[in-house]
Amino acid sequence: MPFKTVLNQLLLDVPGAQGVVIVDWEGEAVDQATRIGEYDIKILGAHNGIILTLLREVMARLNSDYPEEVVIRTRQGITLIQPLTEDYLLILQLQKGALVARAAHKLRACAEQLYDDIAL
Repeated sequence: MPFKTVLNQLLLDVPGAQGVVIVDWEGEAVDQATRIGEYDIKILGAHNGIILTLLREVMARLNSDYPEEVVIRTRQGITLIQPLTEDYLLILQLQKGALVARAAHKLRACAEQLYDDIAL
C-alpha cells in the first residue's frame, strides 16, 4: 500500500491530527500527509528527528534500549514520535487537547502497516 494512502487514513482516524510525516535518518521527509502545510510538517519532522537522534545517543550512553515512542507536549500542541526502524521514524502532530492515547494507538498501527515497506 502506498505511504500516502496510509498517512492520509491516519489523519482521518485521529481527531485533532494536524499532520504526519515519515522522516529518514538525515531528517529528510520521505512522505507526508498534512492539514498544516507541507513545508511546516517537513520542518517539524526534521527537528523531531534531531530530538530522537539525541535521545538515542543519551540512551546508548546509559546502556539502555532505544525509545519505542516519544510524546512531546507544548502549549501549542502534542508531537508523537514513533521509530519505524533505526533509520526511519514516523511523526504525528496533534492539536492541543487531542486524545494522546488514541492517537498513539493509531500511530502504532500505522507504523506496523508501513514497517514492511520501510524495512526493505
